[in-house]
Amino acid sequence: MIYSTFDAGNFYVIPGSPAETLEAEAFMALQKDNLRANMGYGPEDVIIAIVGSRFLYKGMWLGHAIVLRALKPLLEDFLLNKDNSSAQFRIIVHSEELTNNYTVALETMAHSLKYPGGIIEHIAGDLNADSVLGTADVVIYGSFLEEQSFPEILIKAMSFEKPIIAPDVPMIRKYVDDRVNGYLFPKDNIRVLRQILLEVISKGKISPLACNIASIGRSTAKNLMSSEAIDGYASLLQNILRLPSEVSPPKAVSEIAPNFKEQWQWHLFEAFPNMTYQNRALRSNTFLDKYEHQLNHSQKNRSTTAVSANDVFVYSLWEEEKYTQLAITKKRREDEELKDRMEQSHGTWEDVYKSAKRADRSKNDLHERDEGELERTGQPLCIYEPYFGEGSWPFLHKKSLYRGIGLSGKGRRPGRDDVDAPSRLPLLNNGYYRDLLSDYGAFFAIANKIDRLHRNAWIGFQSWRATARKASLSIIAENALLDAIQSKRYGDALYFWVRMDMDSRNPSQTDFWSFCDAVNAGNCKFAFSEAMRGMYGVKGDADSLPPMPVDGDTWSVMQSWAMPTRSFMEFVMFSRMFVDALDAHMYDEHHLTGHCSLSLSKDKHCYSRLLELLVNVWTYHSARRMVFVDPETGLMQEQHKFKSRRGQMWIKWFSYSTLKSMDEDLAELSDSEDPTRHWLWPSTGEVFWQGVFERERSLRHKEKEKRKQKSIEKQNRIRKRHRQQVIGKYIKPPPDEESSNSSIAVTAS
Repeated sequence: MIYSTFDAGNFYVIPGSPAETLEAEAFMALQKDNLRANMGYGPEDVIIAIVGSRFLYKGMWLGHAIVLRALKPLLEDFLLNKDNSSAQFRIIVHSEELTNNYTVALETMAHSLKYPGGIIEHIAGDLNADSVLGTADVVIYGSFLEEQSFPEILIKAMSFEKPIIAPDVPMIRKYVDDRVNGYLFPKDNIRVLRQILLEVISKGKISPLACNIASIGRSTAKNLMSSEAIDGYASLLQNILRLPSEVSPPKAVSEIAPNFKEQWQWHLFEAFPNMTYQNRALRSNTFLDKYEHQLNHSQKNRSTTAVSANDVFVYSLWEEEKYTQLAITKKRREDEELKDRMEQSHGTWEDVYKSAKRADRSKNDLHERDEGELERTGQPLCIYEPYFGEGSWPFLHKKSLYRGIGLSGKGRRPGRDDVDAPSRLPLLNNGYYRDLLSDYGAFFAIANKIDRLHRNAWIGFQSWRATARKASLSIIAENALLDAIQSKRYGDALYFWVRMDMDSRNPSQTDFWSFCDAVNAGNCKFAFSEAMRGMYGVKGDADSLPPMPVDGDTWSVMQSWAMPTRSFMEFVMFSRMFVDALDAHMYDEHHLTGHCSLSLSKDKHCYSRLLELLVNVWTYHSARRMVFVDPETGLMQEQHKFKSRRGQMWIKWFSYSTLKSMDEDLAELSDSEDPTRHWLWPSTGEVFWQGVFERERSLRHKEKEKRKQKSIEKQNRIRKRHRQQVIGKYIKPPPDEESSNSSIAVTAS
């Protein structure tokens, strides 16, 4: 990417690379002996290469003209003082310009400065840059553009061990010391440039001082900008990598030892001799290099550049589309102007009220269900895939068995009927709790008034991370799971397909609580125990950590499981109270400092790794079967059978009656609790108890009485309203008088 074309502020730029040095060494190893002969120059010729920025800009011709003007006295001195009569003075101007215009411009400059014919040669194209630099005796950088990185062509010239002469601009001055590893001249003083040229070339040869400076420049270029590159990549990794909590935080970039940044690790490239240059020549199979190969032909071999028929065809299509869009825009603008000038009939306020009421009544009747929703209606199972942002889209399924649920109102997939979690649970509009709860935010959003969304007998969830790790259900496993559900093979069970003993975070295959401690900075058991104490009101030294025995079986991880919808609602009831107790224990410290006892560093997903394992505790101690489904073959194996659980389960703690009574107590408490106190539980779902039902019934009765009273008052106002007295009264005459009046009128006529 040529980032400078678009401004480096739009990109994170990491300068520096060993590629230029490797390419220069590989090129010289292949072309050292016959390079000048292939280019058509003699071994005694003095060749000066004028190079410039790879970017086209307005003052490029002017910079080259200034350098050519400074070289004119050197040509005259060379013709007078050269030792070898066969030696010639040659100037090569290299540029990225591919059209014939620049060659014509150089010929005009040479004629104006009275250069002899054949002295100046223009070679264009990036593919010829190595040949130009390898042939030249001196390289002059003729671009005065303020660039944002050190020019690559100068790095390569220094790697070729050529004396470089460059303008004294900030980016070049940062790495080139005048008369140490190169020469610098003020861009507004041509006399200094002439003096430098006379020092570099003496009596038709390169001076020993210039050769020594070129040698120092080569050693400088070998590790040029290595420190900036290492710091840049370290900062990039620090910003994009999100390390697990069990990993100790890395050191700051500024703490990297200087000896690691002073030079590249050249010993790592010794196993691949001369590969860099060859690989670059073989990259033409990619699209970009095909495009460059089509354009970057030397003007030495092509005097004119013909536009291919395909380019003409594409350009004509572009022109046609542009004119079509202009015509459409013009027509739309005219229609809008005419619409504003035309008289428009405005309805009465009564019509507006009627249409508004009609729209309000029918807005819920016009809901059209898409194909995915219709297919899910007849299925026994729907698996929801929580996600946040566009980065997880490639790992989401599109089949009717699955349905996405976006944890944010933004970043939802277009054209899919994904669930908008924040609209169902306003708590997720708070970024702090959205990150803290992670997938549990999706659980709570689905469970909140679930009948309006989920009507399937079974419900499942699958993390997009499971798909990314190739642990999601295959088609065979999906069919096996559906068959087991429909046949009620295991009854009320938890089916899961990502197992703990195969998790990359558990290489030692430790037991449940040891694994939980390992991924939660060693504080899982303590945090779980404290949350259970706060949830059940346990006091004293009583044990509040549920046992999870080691019986040779495994557990579920990564939130990829399925269970009956009725059981899911019971699990959410338990989870809401557990998360509330956990939040009450950790909120103050984590919200203020960002630090969490479940992580070694600042972590906005503090609760997620502990909550990831919560479904195992609830399933085990609520006496439900646990069945592992092989995600590839669909084979099923029951884990932790009931015989091995005897005497281990805390059924009273996890029974539905206990949890329901606790839920109702919290709901009753929320009616009288101070609304300003921080309390998470009421925000995680429905708040309902018998008092709420009675209050809602009383409220409905009051609303009904209020409407009835308004109707009576309206009728009374109609009866008692003031009526206008009759001003006059027309009395119709009898029929005889009407006939006599008409006969009189006829006689008079």
